[in-house]
Amino acid sequence: MARIVMKFGGTSVADIARIRVVAQHVKREVDAGHEVAVVVSAMSGKTNELVAWTRDASPMHDAREYDAVVASGEQVTAGLLAIALQHIGIDARSWQGWQIPIRTDNAHGAARITDIDGSELVRRFGLGQVAVIAGFQGLGPDNRIATLGRGGSDTSAVAIAAAVKADRCDIYTDVDGVYTTDPRIEPKARRLNRISFEEMLEMASLGAKVLQVRSVELAMVHKVRTFVRSSFEDPHAPGMGDFDNPPGTLICDEDEIVEQQVVTGIAYAKDEAQISLRRVSDRPGVAAGIFMPLAEANINVDMIVQNISEDGSRTDMTFTVPAGDLDKARLVLDQIQKDVGIDVVQSEGNMAKISVIGIGMRSHAGVAASAFKALADRGINIRAITTSEIKISILIDAAYTELAVRTLHSVYGLDKH
Repeated sequence: MARIVMKFGGTSVADIARIRVVAQHVKREVDAGHEVAVVVSAMSGKTNELVAWTRDASPMHDAREYDAVVASGEQVTAGLLAIALQHIGIDARSWQGWQIPIRTDNAHGAARITDIDGSELVRRFGLGQVAVIAGFQGLGPDNRIATLGRGGSDTSAVAIAAAVKADRCDIYTDVDGVYTTDPRIEPKARRLNRISFEEMLEMASLGAKVLQVRSVELAMVHKVRTFVRSSFEDPHAPGMGDFDNPPGTLICDEDEIVEQQVVTGIAYAKDEAQISLRRVSDRPGVAAGIFMPLAEANINVDMIVQNISEDGSRTDMTFTVPAGDLDKARLVLDQIQKDVGIDVVQSEGNMAKISVIGIGMRSHAGVAASAFKALADRGINIRAITTSEIKISILIDAAYTELAVRTLHSVYGLDKH
């Protein structure tokens, strides 16, 4: 017997028929003797509808009331799944975030979990009851519902798994695992059997949409073994009940991965914009004078490259921001341009960031050189480069995104089984 947390996303619970299929997935684990908690998202499209309603009511709405509205989607799903489970003879009870409680900070709309008391859930496990938990929500210090940001049900699931000391957290979605790259771009993309927490964190933060970044961070900190699985598989297909190696991708500690490839995957993010600051005063405090106002405007800056000036008085600085924030960033820079000492502000949209990720890069030379040569051979110009221990990110024109992804996927042998 083991303790399992199962999470089902919006497409997995899109309607009553899908919820009945989810109930069968849960029944399979209960029949195997496992203690089970289930975390659910709102039904597909429901959160978008609720968000639109709040904006229609008032563009400048109170964040606490926004949370009260949008959290209702998960509440509906949790109740419906509990009813569906009861209908097939399983003792199940729905829980909202505040009933557990899942404690959060006070950042309504983008709250972070601070603590979970799992004792009552564990007591109910002992009675043979399945807990069906509304994801994406918790209880803020003001004693009001606080939501965790889009994709927050993944974070709810991992945090609950850590709180109840679950043996595994299964994230069920509309894909059957984590792939070497986006199969829609590269049909030869392979499903990975295992990927390390660090690699998955890079993949998630650099464009892969499989898991929310915060959920991977939590899984890594608390060492929660996490499986990405498909809810669209037949619940009773061969292997679905295999506890050790079910179909899907295991996200785990690096020590559990025996054969480490040099490169594990290629991620990409479109809709990037590049900003270049020309002939900036080269003196202490200038970088802070530029990036603090951008941070205060909630603009996420990435890929910062600074050139060293010849005479020590002027420098050039280039960085990227999300394309949707370009106009706002330009406005901020226009306001500080004279005070900071920036001669010219240049910007360009329609950029894409392509990232090569792999823990094997730590011990192998020439990984970056291979990428640069392969892109050059295809006539793809590199605008900026940033690196870390297990990642290389390259900024290119967005028009070359698919070609670059396919090229790099091939050059590192990721298309070979």
